Amino acid sequence: MMMMMINLVSKLVVLTLVLSTYYLQFVESVNLGFRDWKLWSRDHLHHEKLLENNINNNYEDDHLVTKLPGQPQNYDDDNNNNNNEYNNFRHYAGFITVHKIHGRALFYWFYEASSLPHQKPLVLWLNGGPGCSSVGYGATQEIGPFIVDTNGHSLKFNPASWNKEANMLFLESPIGVGFSYSNTTTDYENLGDEFTANDAYTFLHEWFLKFPSYKNHSFYIAGESYAGKYLGNPETSDAEDWKGLVDYAWSHAVISDETHKIIKEKCDFNSNKTWDNEDCTNGVDEVLKQYKEIDIYSLYTPLCIPHDHDHDSSSTTTNTTTSPYQIMTLKRSSTMMPRILGGYYDPCLDDYAKAFYNRLDVQKALHVTDGVHPRNWTICNHNIFSQWIDSKPSVLPIYKKLITAGLRIWVSGWYQEYEGVTFATFRGAGHAVPCFKPNNSLAFFTSFLKGQSLPSTRS
Repeated sequence: MMMMMINLVSKLVVLTLVLSTYYLQFVESVNLGFRDWKLWSRDHLHHEKLLENNINNNYEDDHLVTKLPGQPQNYDDDNNNNNNEYNNFRHYAGFITVHKIHGRALFYWFYEASSLPHQKPLVLWLNGGPGCSSVGYGATQEIGPFIVDTNGHSLKFNPASWNKEANMLFLESPIGVGFSYSNTTTDYENLGDEFTANDAYTFLHEWFLKFPSYKNHSFYIAGESYAGKYLGNPETSDAEDWKGLVDYAWSHAVISDETHKIIKEKCDFNSNKTWDNEDCTNGVDEVLKQYKEIDIYSLYTPLCIPHDHDHDSSSTTTNTTTSPYQIMTLKRSSTMMPRILGGYYDPCLDDYAKAFYNRLDVQKALHVTDGVHPRNWTICNHNIFSQWIDSKPSVLPIYKKLITAGLRIWVSGWYQEYEGVTFATFRGAGHAVPCFKPNNSLAFFTSFLKGQSLPSTRS
């Protein structure tokens, strides 16, 4: 999960649980872009105040979510709790156009903070893959206020939601992910880090025009998976990540001593010809073969076995024949890491999300369709990964730029503070920390927002 903060004048802080190249590139462009935008806004101060005071509510209201099927209506009665923080926030969803000529638009879901939203920071959440949905994962499996319940029939409140501490904005990016789309087919042939960064920047610019009251809030960006975390390690260098994947598999008895020895002796992951060595290729194939049998993101939890849970017999959205835990195609022509889809604490969460977001009434409530013509939603798009054309082998040079600029960086790992970087690990958690350790991750998140060291004692 990666996160960063931008004060829309000049400040930029990065909080990283997982890190991605294109999100870091995006950080750099946003830092410059909003500085320019702030200068522009000073020249149009009167116009801004008109927007905020007179137009703002009407402009936002067309994306206000008011009748979301399955949304919990009275959390307090069910839990004998007099605190109304769970059901007094508004949330918005819809498309933001990022390229009018091409007909390109990104889907978002925005939740206000459960209390004092105008005083709390804004956090943009981005999932990775590349090709996976931040709405399907981040919003309704991990850190959003609503978690999808079994079989996609309803939602339940998340007591460890990050919107307790911040306004949360979830973006499905790039096009082809979730509901996000383009009417120009050639756009899908150009997907990569730079393309995604440019669209994300345009999205933010347009989103702030739609929600101008948030443009002066402290702003963070968070991401997960291709946003940089793989088997608990931040994805910062492909060569080091390959070594880490192999060593982790060996140390957790996923592969034999013999396989580990072959890979250590025959694989040069710093080379552009890693896969020319047949012994290396066979050794790595054995690692990936073993990971097809278990959940690489959570070694000690079960897989979602077909028919283990109640499938809606009338639904065609839940796949009952193919396991969602499939390794994305390994690119032998590059050192880009393989991806594994799925893999959270309830092993069937992906199925629940797929069923929920393919409901026509849900899509209508989220302003995705007119209520007549449904859109097909999948939690991850394999084609995006296999056709990704732009992925830097290492983001370490960008780390150095961010630290030199005085930014705080937060990366998953054992709790250790360095100059400009905090590295922390959650014991007993899988890939998606909030699914396994929701209260701990919320405490971690809160400490970062407050600029405090992480808690050193048990609460």
